[in-house]
Amino acid sequence: MTWLQRIEIRLATISLCVTAATPPTVSSILEMTGSARGSRADETLLALPYDMLEQNEGARALPTLLAVIFVNLVGFGIVVPLLPFYAQSFHAPAWQMALIFSAYAMGAFFGEPFWGRMSDRIGRKPILISTVCGNCLCYLALAFAPNIYVAFIVRLIGGMASGNASVIQGYIADVTPEHKRTGRMSYLSAAYNLGFIVGPALGGLLAHPAAGHDGFRIPLIVASSLAGICALGIILFVKESRAHPHHEFDDGPARWAVLGRAITHPVIARLMAVTFLAGSAFMGIEFVFGLWSAARFNWGPREVGLAFAVVGIVAAFCQIFLTGRLSERFGEGRVLAAGMFLTAVAIGLQPFAHGIGVVVLLGISALGQSVAWPNVSSLISRHAEAEHQGQYQGLNNATGALARLTGPLASGFVFTTFSVNAPFYLAGLLVLPAIFFALAE
Repeated sequence: MTWLQRIEIRLATISLCVTAATPPTVSSILEMTGSARGSRADETLLALPYDMLEQNEGARALPTLLAVIFVNLVGFGIVVPLLPFYAQSFHAPAWQMALIFSAYAMGAFFGEPFWGRMSDRIGRKPILISTVCGNCLCYLALAFAPNIYVAFIVRLIGGMASGNASVIQGYIADVTPEHKRTGRMSYLSAAYNLGFIVGPALGGLLAHPAAGHDGFRIPLIVASSLAGICALGIILFVKESRAHPHHEFDDGPARWAVLGRAITHPVIARLMAVTFLAGSAFMGIEFVFGLWSAARFNWGPREVGLAFAVVGIVAAFCQIFLTGRLSERFGEGRVLAAGMFLTAVAIGLQPFAHGIGVVVLLGISALGQSVAWPNVSSLISRHAEAEHQGQYQGLNNATGALARLTGPLASGFVFTTFSVNAPFYLAGLLVLPAIFFALAE
């Protein structure tokens, strides 16, 4: 075979890889180039880099997908610190403030498995576009909500629309080989943390509580505009990752059948237990930390905000530069267990810390969580059927949303009933079985 024939075959393969939904066959490429079977062309074609092209496709989509998560969390971060003041502008009592706060997690609990299943059936891209557009409209509606009850409904719908992390995880699983999934999942977690750093800061700068209800419209409109830009980016730059999504799985099992498979699967069930137990522990500490630091050290919003900024920076750095490399070298199950163990130790020592030691232990806890969590999504994608990636990821994320409800409730209860340090001991007890579940993978 001449060098010119080799080049012709390579170009033909690239053309077929770009236009075809499935990898090109040797016969199709030989037919396109006019080469004969039985020549050295067969040997050459076997080494052609279709997987590399698929990986490059995923790499091109990754910035936009990261922007989706980032915008979701910027919007979430803009709203969360302002919620008490936003609710006060309606003269809402404390229980209604708590209801507004929890509505988002309630919506995500139902949204994650629903959007994950829909993306398995009709494709990732249309679901991403619709959910991000939903975010855009919900932030805008929240800016002009006439009363607290409408605000609750908008927050509930917004939580459902923001439950698209499973769709993004499914997209990454579609276009990424197994050994690289943890690294790419860690980028999503890094975008999550960066969004939660930028969001509260942006919300604090743009909000004007002294102006009453109108003083919260600017940050909400900004969040809506960011979501709109993100939706445009998906339309222009993200290609559908599933071949023939409208027809391929119309006869698949019902959602309850997939749920039954998940909770009886020897690996996925344990990973969902890890998500619930460890998630409840971490969300409980995140919720109660402000109250605990105020009771112990008389910290205010400034000190608590700086401490959480350190957490976000440490977590984002680790997820960008460490998580993927560690998982590829030591294995996802081991890194997951090690991250959980490190976090449990940091949480257990927190009641004995003072001053800068509190922030150091928070940073260590953030390091442990950042190297642990992306491995859960990666391991689920490894053990789930290809046609149900989004649905399994959605079920796991719904479990995480449930943890965001139960964790704060449990921590608040033991904080008020037993002692200010009790939430940390409870969190440690919850993480311990999660470590053993991770090691059993």
